[in-house]
Amino acid sequence: MVKGVQEYLEKLFTSIEIDEDIEVKKVNVLADHVHMVIVIPPRVSVASVIKYMKSQSGKKLKEKFDFMKKAIYGRGGIWSRGYCVSTVGLNERAIMDYVGHQYRDDAGQLKLELGK
Repeated sequence: MVKGVQEYLEKLFTSIEIDEDIEVKKVNVLADHVHMVIVIPPRVSVASVIKYMKSQSGKKLKEKFDFMKKAIYGRGGIWSRGYCVSTVGLNERAIMDYVGHQYRDDAGQLKLELGK
């Protein structure tokens, strides 16, 4: 995702209306994937929320950015089929920090010291 698309997508995901009880708390759009923290009540299926967000955002991206139509021609859509979901337990702050700062980790700035 190029810079203009990243900014647009972050605003779109935080403002998209799904259900009054669903809240998008944090969004971080990276070059090749998106991290989000979303509050979804148990009565709503996670799969249906993800499907809705992908379809609506894909449609809006193609409307806003003409080059997106050409880039995905023949692929069937902007987003891949898969997604990863995890629940947030007791350490919500750590998850929010992770999502907010994922770009640093992906840029190779994360330094691991193994064997100590």
